[in-house]
Amino acid sequence: MSDTDIDTPDDAGAVVPASDRLFATPAGIALGPVDAVLPGAARGYVVQMRAGRFHGFVVRRGDAVFGYVDRCPHAGLPLAHALDDYLTPRGDLIVCGWHSAMFAIEDGRCVGGPCIGQSLAAWPVEIVHGVLKTCGPPEPHAQDV
Repeated sequence: MSDTDIDTPDDAGAVVPASDRLFATPAGIALGPVDAVLPGAARGYVVQMRAGRFHGFVVRRGDAVFGYVDRCPHAGLPLAHALDDYLTPRGDLIVCGWHSAMFAIEDGRCVGGPCIGQSLAAWPVEIVHGVLKTCGPPEPHAQDV
């Protein structure tokens, strides 16, 4: 079984079959007001589409936002154990709750833990007139090509 075949729990604790899990969204989906993501914090989003569900999260640093697919490159599991719990206590890194892998907020590269040399998959998001929106499919990482 590959890490893409792992069934994972959704936000309500129900198991989401791996076949229903999506890893990209189309551009232009309004996620809500950017103020829903406090500066220095992160927030998870689930986007329901016909083909399945996409799980991602957004980290806000001042006026900048960084989006990632909610999937650790090490084990293929969602990063957070608890709702919106994506950052270290200091808020300076993204952390995987399963194996403590740590990732840079700005580019998603692993800076500590069992996945050195790997990165989180980007989920392009932008702020348009105070609204957080998707802006295209993530670019593939070298390890995915």
